[in-house]
Amino acid sequence: MSTITSNVKQQATGAKNSTLALLALAISAFGIGTTEFVIVGLLSTVAQDLKVTITLAGLLISGYALGVAIGAPIITAITSRIPRKTLLMLLMIVFVVGNSAAALSSSFAILIIARFFTAFSHGVFFSIGSTIAADLVPENKRASAIATMFTGLTVATVTGVPLGTFIGQMFGWRATFWGVAILGVIALISTAILVPSNLKKAKPASIKDQVKIITNLPLLLVFAITALGYGGTFVTFTFLGPILEEITGYQASAVSLILLVYGIAVAIGNTVGGKAADKNPIKALRWMFIIQAIILIIFTFTAPFKWVGTLTIMLMGLLAFMNVPGLQVYVVQLAEKYVPSAVDVASAMNIAAFNLGIAIGAFVGGIIVDTIGLIHTPWVGGVMVLGAALLTVISSKLEKARR
Repeated sequence: MSTITSNVKQQATGAKNSTLALLALAISAFGIGTTEFVIVGLLSTVAQDLKVTITLAGLLISGYALGVAIGAPIITAITSRIPRKTLLMLLMIVFVVGNSAAALSSSFAILIIARFFTAFSHGVFFSIGSTIAADLVPENKRASAIATMFTGLTVATVTGVPLGTFIGQMFGWRATFWGVAILGVIALISTAILVPSNLKKAKPASIKDQVKIITNLPLLLVFAITALGYGGTFVTFTFLGPILEEITGYQASAVSLILLVYGIAVAIGNTVGGKAADKNPIKALRWMFIIQAIILIIFTFTAPFKWVGTLTIMLMGLLAFMNVPGLQVYVVQLAEKYVPSAVDVASAMNIAAFNLGIAIGAFVGGIIVDTIGLIHTPWVGGVMVLGAALLTVISSKLEKARR
């Protein structure tokens, strides 16, 4: 009887420690999510202050995303021998330094360089953070654990982005970056206190294993699904601020409130997406992408009308991040199956794919804005997401054939 009681206590303690570790990861994700997406609400403010066009200011989003895409797989591989907790803390130091440099930027060029440097911490954090979260819980709760970590990212869209936008409009965009740097310090302290030191150590990935990843068709397919499915939303989301002001007719002061509504929907969608993907991630992803594409196409027609346009934005938010846990757990499953010694690197490459999608989405959106206009960004994004839905069907059939 005493043995059973002892085992129950150990399980309870383990569950509590896992929860606290996931909380620390979520706090870091909150800071990182805020710095990535807050620029959406500040795009017009930064463009006016630094005397650049809206399209050029959009490079602050695509440039950051490229920094993540380039840095995630390379730095994850290079740092594979560093203890994970130590690496998490080093990443938050890079994050604090990068945002401080952004706050001190005196020109658009310096601001882009600071954003690019900050992005290195982003990619590596989410790649190792996903595998850490998955290792902290039983196998049947992996997607939910990853969703818990990404809750920090979604909460950033609920509170961090609209609050950062409000601060930037009231006190200048540099004040927003100082605030984000302070968030980084809080995340650093949380990691030091709450994350255990005895995390499962990743096996160093050999060059041979890395080559296996980039030549493995199932993994390449899921990277393409991630880039198209996640990136499609950013054709519109990158220019959501200008759309709300110029097409829907909201005052600039109301943009932060709409972003708050959008963020609440994102948080709900992320939680639902994690639970939906626990059993069968690829099937869940297929339906998420189909519905997401439909909503984006509908927004093309509802954007000029305040009430129905705002409702559509809420639905966009609901679907925007719903696919994140499923995509990340799916790539971990495939990596464990095909390249088990390089799961962290495969995870990093998927984070790179997320941000390559953001970069492509922001770039395509800029071209659309300059050629046929803001109002056409939603349906173009919807077409990209439909491409992702098609690839999920191909991936599913490929895995069935291999089994």
